[in-house]
Amino acid sequence: MEPIVNRVTESALTTIDLEDFYPKGEITVFDLKDYLFMGLILKEKDFRASLQSHDWEQYRNKYVAVTCSADAIIPMWAYMLVASNLQPVAKEVAFGTGKELVQNVLLQNISKVQAEDYADKRVVVKGCGDVPIPETAYVAITSLLRPVVKSIMYGEPCSTVPIFKKR
Repeated sequence: MEPIVNRVTESALTTIDLEDFYPKGEITVFDLKDYLFMGLILKEKDFRASLQSHDWEQYRNKYVAVTCSADAIIPMWAYMLVASNLQPVAKEVAFGTGKELVQNVLLQNISKVQAEDYADKRVVVKGCGDVPIPETAYVAITSLLRPVVKSIMYGEPCSTVPIFKKR
């Protein structure tokens, strides 16, 4: 009887798990709607006073998305003022929703990948995981690696969907 051979572990596949590029740490949202007078307008004097008394330490080493979920016109300086207060304590500050912040950090982290490290390799981009990865991350890693890899597949090493193969 021949021994059972695990061809998946013996194959020369390189697996990329996009969860590895996911922001490490807590993600929170700073919503300017909480500072609007009657839910409609931002009063500069009151806003500045509120920010001065705000506990900025609660954002220490967190990813913070700055947004306004109310349908109000917010002056640009208001976002800048919030960012100025967050910058010394937060890990990263970005405009948008928490979901948009995750997407931006993912794309930043993917852009740091040295494509040359994957030259002429057969790459599997892992498809399932514990964290929802946005489509933009899959597009970004594919665009980054396609010029240098031998092939790109999607899924798990035991069950992949071919994406690209160098001819």
